[in-house]
Formats: sequence, structure tokens, C-alpha cells
Amino acid sequence: MHLVNRSLVTALCSVVALCAALVGCSPQPEGKAPGEKGATASCAPGRLATEVPGKMTVGTDKPAYAPWFTDDKPSNGKGFESAVAYAVADRLGYGRDAVVWQNVPFNSSFAPGAKKFDFDINQVSISETRKRAVAFSSGYYEVRQAVVALKSSKAAKAKSAADLKDVKLGAQVGTTSLDFINDLVRPTQRTAVYQKNDFAKLALKSGQVDAIVVDLPTAFYITGAEVPEAKVVGQFPNSSEKSEQFGLVLDRESKLTSCVSGAVDALRKDGTLAALEKKWLSEAVDAPVLK
Repeated sequence: MHLVNRSLVTALCSVVALCAALVGCSPQPEGKAPGEKGATASCAPGRLATEVPGKMTVGTDKPAYAPWFTDDKPSNGKGFESAVAYAVADRLGYGRDAVVWQNVPFNSSFAPGAKKFDFDINQVSISETRKRAVAFSSGYYEVRQAVVALKSSKAAKAKSAADLKDVKLGAQVGTTSLDFINDLVRPTQRTAVYQKNDFAKLALKSGQVDAIVVDLPTAFYITGAEVPEAKVVGQFPNSSEKSEQFGLVLDRESKLTSCVSGAVDALRKDGTLAALEKKWLSEAVDAPVLK
């Protein structure tokens, strides 16, 4: 038997170690490191890591209110948010036939826990509190909150938030609308809180409350089509330097967030969002600002 040259063995070992080091330091794919929370998936059109392969599952509440949706049918592509959802999906490589709608209660959409949708669209305002439980896309709509009051009520004459302090107000639970009442108006009477906007509108119509707070486009739709005996009193100024925006809701650990945000940004840049807003929300004209 021949003795192996000890120097040769040492040299070979050094080469193996060097190769291992080079492999360990090789460039990683773009995005965050494997295993890191929030690691981004490839945004290749139609090839995202969606809930159902080859499909884009979109959540929203039921009933789906106008002007955000039309005829309570999110799948018909009519209404601002239905149109936005299809535009985002298309930008990501998922045509209309590949979009699947799922009923998701408003408060459940941004509650802690795993989600069964790829993104949810339901007039959900982006906030730091909600970001603790879910992820958001870039904002797709800048919104103002507005007051809708019965024409015969004291609230109908309000010129400021202070003028609303002694009237009976209502809003949907878990909404920014309710936050504006509690934080800005601070009414002397307990605010009436409802599970859905439908219940708030019924309370307004029946005179159980003098006024309700909703987003501005919804306010104009309510007074124009649902409660004609009411009027849009005015809109609240945004309470911070950064305007309030609606964002698409995603699972907090979703790998799709950067892709979905990129789609929203592209739709804003090419004018699609502005065109859809003009088409579906054009009746939401300016209202007086309640200072």
C-alpha cells in the first residue's frame, strides 16, 4: 500500500472548506433572506403563492355597499372597489375568471389571525393599530369622513364639530367613522354603535339618531338614493398630517404584500385609480369642512 502524501490531503481539505465558504456567501435572490418574516415572493404574473394556486381570492363584507360595489355583487366588476380589485388582480396576472370572491365581515378582515383571502377590500383605513394584526398595501383611496343628518334635526345646521356635541350620533363599530366621533366630536350623549352601516342608516331614517358618520362617497349615496330626508352636513378635516387612506388588507405574514402594493402603485401612476374614482365616485363632490 502506498502512503498518501499528508500535504496533499491538507491541500484538498483547504479547497473543500473554501468552496463551502463561497457557497455560504453566494448572492441570495432579491427580497428578504429565506425564512425571514415577510419574505417577498416573486411577482411573476399569474405565478404568485396565492391561497388557491392559479386563483386570486379577494375578501369583502356582505352586503357590499354602493358606491363601492353595485347590486351587492362584488363579482360584477361594478362599483369603485370591485373595479379596483379586478385591476389589481389583472396587474398581477390574474384575469377576471381567476378572481374568486369570499365573504369576510368587516371587523374580521383586520382582526388577528390567519386569513383565507389573498387580499381584502372593504373601505378599511390604514392605521398603526391595525398594522399590529395585519399587513396593508399602499393606499388606493384618500378618504374624508362625513356627517349625514336628518334635514329636520339640529345636526343638519352644524358648521363645526362642536355643533355636534349635544346631538345623538351613530356609526358602525370598529370604523374610523366611530373614531372621529369619539376623538373629535366627543359628544355628551353616548354614541349609538351598530354592527353594520345598514343598521345605522335604519336608525337615522327612523329618528333613533340625529346623524351618522360615514365616509364621504357613502354619505352622498345615502342621501341621494337611500335616505332622501337626510343631507350631507359636511366633512371632517383629517386629524393628522398624513391623510386617511383605504388599503388592501393582507395576512400579517403574507408574501404577497410587496407585489400587491406594487400593483396599487402602478395603477396610481398610470392614472387607472383616478379614472376609476372619477367613474364610480364622481357624485362625491366637495362638502363643507366641519372645523
